[in-house]
Amino acid sequence: MAGTSGGRPSIYPTLLYADAKAAIRQLTEAFGFTELSVYEGEDGAVMHAELVQGNGAVMVGTKGTGSVFDKAMKNAGTTGVYVVVDDVDAHHRRAVDHGAEILMPPTDQDYGSRDYMARDVEGNVWSFGTYAPETAG
Repeated sequence: MAGTSGGRPSIYPTLLYADAKAAIRQLTEAFGFTELSVYEGEDGAVMHAELVQGNGAVMVGTKGTGSVFDKAMKNAGTTGVYVVVDDVDAHHRRAVDHGAEILMPPTDQDYGSRDYMARDVEGNVWSFGTYAPETAG
């Protein structure tokens, strides 16, 4: 498997939302992501957006655009994404302050991580914690 250069992530979870603008708002305000880019169609639908957190990123778009990816995802289930953060408790407080649905409060895990879990506005499950496995291979 080829690596990446320049500090770019090699995996980008991609999520489609009925209201991608609301999802971007929650991901930035409640979960601390930063907008890298947002491209809208003529109708205002988010065709493609990139949000970053640390050295990782997610791609976000609007359901129902008719793109190949949209068609492939039509009947797919929800997505689960894990994001490494430095201060789980502070991150959790921010999410709570912005009304995020918390599924599991910050919890120390047997494998040495501290995590919490939340659901976004369309049911995707986000886990935030300190677990950062080595990916070099």
